[in-house]
Amino acid sequence: MHAQIVLFDGFDPLDVIAPYEVLYAGGTASDGAVSVELVSAEGPREVVSGTGGLTLRATAALDPARPGVVLVPGASGRIGEPGEMPDQDAGAAGEWCRDESIPVLLGRTLTTGLPELLRAAMANPRITVAAVCGGSLILAMAGLVEGRPATTHHLGLDLLEATGVQAVDARVVDDGDLVTGAGVTSGLDLGLHLLEREVGPRIAHAVERLFAHERRGIVWRRRGPVPVTV
Repeated sequence: MHAQIVLFDGFDPLDVIAPYEVLYAGGTASDGAVSVELVSAEGPREVVSGTGGLTLRATAALDPARPGVVLVPGASGRIGEPGEMPDQDAGAAGEWCRDESIPVLLGRTLTTGLPELLRAAMANPRITVAAVCGGSLILAMAGLVEGRPATTHHLGLDLLEATGVQAVDARVVDDGDLVTGAGVTSGLDLGLHLLEREVGPRIAHAVERLFAHERRGIVWRRRGPVPVTV
């Protein structure tokens, strides 16, 4: 399994690093059955996160034809409403701005080449698209997951629902070729779930023990009877 983790200006570092480390460790534990790389819509470049200007390097362009997993992180910044920051106060591409809000950073991805690349990835039957935290909102705002179950950070569930997504308040939601995680640290759980699903429970268990991390909650799937109100 090859995983492409997408970087964009203002990304949340933990949304990226948590699943990256889990999947990288899974590759070691499985003797190379898993590989992972950081990519961007624009190709190789230094990408500035939304946390203190921390920078990571994308080593390749996102390739929607390559089988495996494409993982979209959320953004890191000030909590606020879309449009509350004047355009002239926003940072330029590749520039960290302390006062930028998360909705602004997420919305700005829609003006890049990322949505069309993600659309192509979602149309590829050999790719699973995953998202952590606000990454689900990027997919939703791009109109790529309407009508499908997904989760995001609890502060964004209402917005996710408003885009026509079936918002589920769960740690990880698995809808086949779409797997989403909730808040920031859910990237650990999502990464372990992908390892278990794609490589096997013994590899996932070995990585879980290595990280001294116990997964939380139920992985929600669209299976079984619908619960009655209790």
